[in-house]
Amino acid sequence: MIRVALPQHLRTLAQVSKEVELQIEEPMTLGSVLDALEIQYPMLRGTIRDHITKQRRPFIRFFACGEDWSLESPDFPLTDAVITGREPFRIVGAMAGG
Repeated sequence: MIRVALPQHLRTLAQVSKEVELQIEEPMTLGSVLDALEIQYPMLRGTIRDHITKQRRPFIRFFACGEDWSLESPDFPLTDAVITGREPFRIVGAMAGG
């Protein structure tokens, strides 16, 4: 099971606790995590990435194993630590302002 940590606003929308668990089929990629998340929690469609282009929303970031995966391709393979659930895949709402 892959653990996905969501920011507060998405947890509220999906009505879940801090982390959700997803069962993902091969190939295990960044895109497959997002696909599975949107299938299991359809209310999140369009909040993390665009409905049509599937591009990440500007103020959403992805992290795993201490690394920023936000600019990685949807085909980016998950690490063993994420696949086994030792490390969560984190979706973070970035902040901006002055």
